[in-house]
Formats: sequence, structure tokens, C-alpha cells
Amino acid sequence: MKDTPFRDRLIIDGNRENGSKFRPSDWVERISASLASFGPDNRLRYSSLVQPCVIQGQKCLVVARKLNQTHPELYDFILDFARRNELRIQEDRRKTDRPVARERRARQWPQDGAMTPAQATMR
Repeated sequence: MKDTPFRDRLIIDGNRENGSKFRPSDWVERISASLASFGPDNRLRYSSLVQPCVIQGQKCLVVARKLNQTHPELYDFILDFARRNELRIQEDRRKTDRPVARERRARQWPQDGAMTPAQATMR
């Protein structure tokens, strides 16, 4: 999501307006998978336009407003889904961009089997 300014994104929270948790709990991953593809390592890579995120311990869906230009039907579907299910929708107000958990793990744990400095000191 590096190419998208923060104010140009929406956050759809996994909690409803009344405070209850939305079910099924994997709805964020299901919607994110609609634009995801598999990388050369056969791992799922989320699009920078729609991706899961955890904010303050809550699963959220991050939607770039640019999606409305590239995939207007999907953008309308996502917003309609959120409104029908009374999910909280707000602008992205985070100060920094943080990759999804899988991308953070990939940086921490090299794929080629090499150890990070932290791993080396643990042995």
C-alpha cells in the first residue's frame, strides 16, 4: 500500500455499529482474496487495493479509494456489504503504513534458511 496516501484509504472494522463482532470471522480474508494472487513462492499476495489488517487487535479491511477507478463493481460490493452488515467504515488515520502480518514475517524470517541476528543469539 506504499503507493496510496493514507487519506485515500478506508478502514472497515470487524465490529458492527452496535459493538457486536461480525461473523463469520474470516470475512476480511475472503474479501481480500478477491484481488489476491499467488507469488513465485506459491504464497498468497494481497493487492495493495484491498488487504487485511489488524488494528488495535481487531481484524479490519483496508480498501484504497483507487479501487473505485480500477474495479468499480468490487468497490461498490465492499461498501454495500459493509453498510448492509452495519460495519464501521472510517478513513485511514494511521500515521505509518504497516504491512500485513505475512509480509512482516517474511522480512523477519528469511526464506533461504539464513538466520537473523536475533535467531543466532537464541541458539
